[in-house]
Amino acid sequence: MVPFLRILGIETSCDETAAAVVERDAEGRSNVLSDVVLSQLDEHSAYGGVVPEIAARAHVEALDELIEEALKRANVSLNDVDAIAATSGPGLIGGLLVGLMTGKAIARAAGKPLYAVNHLEGHALTARLTDGLSFPYLMLLVSGGHTQLILVRGVGQYERWGTTIDDALGEAFDKTAKLLGLPYPGGPAVERMARDGNPDRFDFPRPLVGEARLDFSFSGLKTAVRQAAQDIAPLSDQDVADICASFQKAVSRTLKDRIGRGLQRFKTEFPATFPATGEKPALVVAGGVAANLELRGTLQALCDKNGFRFVAPPLHLCTDNAVMIAWAGLERMATGAAPDPFDVQPRSRWPLDSNAETLIGFGKRGAKA
Repeated sequence: MVPFLRILGIETSCDETAAAVVERDAEGRSNVLSDVVLSQLDEHSAYGGVVPEIAARAHVEALDELIEEALKRANVSLNDVDAIAATSGPGLIGGLLVGLMTGKAIARAAGKPLYAVNHLEGHALTARLTDGLSFPYLMLLVSGGHTQLILVRGVGQYERWGTTIDDALGEAFDKTAKLLGLPYPGGPAVERMARDGNPDRFDFPRPLVGEARLDFSFSGLKTAVRQAAQDIAPLSDQDVADICASFQKAVSRTLKDRIGRGLQRFKTEFPATFPATGEKPALVVAGGVAANLELRGTLQALCDKNGFRFVAPPLHLCTDNAVMIAWAGLERMATGAAPDPFDVQPRSRWPLDSNAETLIGFGKRGAKA
């Protein structure tokens, strides 16, 4: 039987500095003892996006105090934790260096094992922490850097069924917001404006809808938004609201088609798994864009129609956080996986499925997604 485990998690992959202490009991149940996150939104908002150098400096300034606060809130010391888990990629290399080097130093000084965690694996396994899901299940990861449909077979076992061939969905939201003069971050701003808009005023394209492949594309949609805005400039507040609503509707219909096909494939590949257990198959949504309520509603309705359980972790666990990093480390420990060596290096690009064909961001450093 797997013993009771407790771990300190560190997350610094982008513009949130985070630390958390999480437990896992012998039956696999979780207990979050502390969860501390410091957002850098104010530091980056003036630039309309994340500035890597500013993010790295902010991590350096804040991380030590956040770790101390996480331990204090958990009412534990370093002697009381079994291991250290730190994000090792993918992400901004400066931030990754700060978090991983800090994790190494703490692990070395305290004599604890180190687990270098893939940030995307943290997202992939969060639903097991919050909802106790059994393998396998599907995950839709929608964030500023990634849009992927992943089959989660087990800890360390992932198959990428679909990915974006150009922009990530979060990037499309941010660029649409910037084009329309809305504040950063763009996703919440677009969603707020869309509430007062007419979603039928503009007939924006739904890229790849109807195709058998499960990939995504948002570059053409973004271009169509820019063209529509230019055609009716100068924009009134109602024009902006209508564009946002029409953009969000196009995204919603695109996801409905893409994910609907993914659910059908899942049922084909795992026809007997869930009737035998009485448990519904599950679709998990993670990443910052998962906070969008219209998109959540679309996915919920899609799952209801196809007999799937829709799992959306709490919003604070969909965005970047150290709880998911700690939990991913605990899941690896529970499988008996060996800790990482202290010479492990951060990786700005680190796909979950290393065997998947590269469709985006390929270069000398390897696949981005």
